[in-house]
Amino acid sequence: MTADAHRLVDHLFRERSGQMVAWLTRIFGPAHLDLVEEVVQDTLVKALQQWPFTGVPQNPAGWLFQVARNGALDVLRRRSSFRDRADTIARELTRSAERLQRHDWRIDDLIQDDEVQMIFLCCHPALSRDAQAALSLKTVGGFSVQEIARAFLTSDTTVAQRLVRAKRQLRAANATFELPSGEDLGLRLEAVLEVIYLLFNEGYAARDGDALVRDDMCREALRLARVVAASAVATPAAHALTALLAFQSARLPARVDDEGDVVLLDEQDRSRWDARLIAMGFAHLERSAAGAVMTPYHVQAAIAAAHARATAPGDTPWPTILRLYDDLLALQPSPVVALNRIVAIWKVRGLDSAEHELQALEDTTRLNTYYLLPAVKGRLLAARGEVERAREAFDAALQLPCSEPEKRLLRRLRERLGCRV
Repeated sequence: MTADAHRLVDHLFRERSGQMVAWLTRIFGPAHLDLVEEVVQDTLVKALQQWPFTGVPQNPAGWLFQVARNGALDVLRRRSSFRDRADTIARELTRSAERLQRHDWRIDDLIQDDEVQMIFLCCHPALSRDAQAALSLKTVGGFSVQEIARAFLTSDTTVAQRLVRAKRQLRAANATFELPSGEDLGLRLEAVLEVIYLLFNEGYAARDGDALVRDDMCREALRLARVVAASAVATPAAHALTALLAFQSARLPARVDDEGDVVLLDEQDRSRWDARLIAMGFAHLERSAAGAVMTPYHVQAAIAAAHARATAPGDTPWPTILRLYDDLLALQPSPVVALNRIVAIWKVRGLDSAEHELQALEDTTRLNTYYLLPAVKGRLLAARGEVERAREAFDAALQLPCSEPEKRLLRRLRERLGCRV
């Protein structure tokens, strides 16, 4: 029972802590974010202390909100700084906590506006993008400082300092919990979508360590995208991003094998792709078409959709994908996009064209520390039968930073050449 209770607390806290933080921040105000997090943390401690012995409540999420409400009321009684607002805050705490406790199955709907506003608060323009990402994970996603540090390949101290500085900057900027309006709303939404995209990419391809994918990071990014897409401030770009993340998430079960090794797209067991997430992706992709402006999220989602439609590698519409990469490169002239486009060129125009494009990219790019550049070169050379040069390219890729699963993939590609590892 103790182990089961601990697992349930961990699950519920990851799922509900951001909602409790958002709810309490609306009531107390962003200037008291430290206090809010302390109340929510104490709520977790109480659940860990009580549930293993008293049993899991019939309405566990409602229990968490009620305990958080009681903890917040204790704060009101102890701190004189809230004396002028104590009665108003207490009434709102009681009213909303009772509402949430009565409607456990509707908590996601009841708290959604608070969560959206919290995401926008975390992406305040006074904060750097790194700070926005860290604060979003901590306050909305319920991630610990240690988890955030591991995701961004930095130290616990650096993340903790970044969070302290972010909260101080929000106070200095007199940030409010209300959504901005007019042009400011559009700019803030762009930042929100960029942060969600960043979070997903950090989870989808870990840059270091023993795991290629951090499922928890990917799930949280998709959840945040869905929250924003379901809100009153949603735009076609928000739906396009949600579609992209749903398509990419659908492939996660097949992207690594049981040993944690990378499985290339053409070799994946497509029966393991999540049909529910693919359907979600197409639904959001359709809604994203309502706007007149085409964003990089739209094009990336369309590329992911083209792969999702292919029931076998031979069904992949590579000419369509190449045209989409041309569009993406025009919208987002990045060397990483150009490198991804080379694979499509190989499939459509052949090795000569792909190698020509790769040579041009090698001559002009800043990707000299990106392991996929020599890795793609190695695959092209292997396809041409130039074993020795392919081996050298894979050796070069292995010298560059990447995760352990990616290194094992590079070694396997070398082995296929008949090279000794």
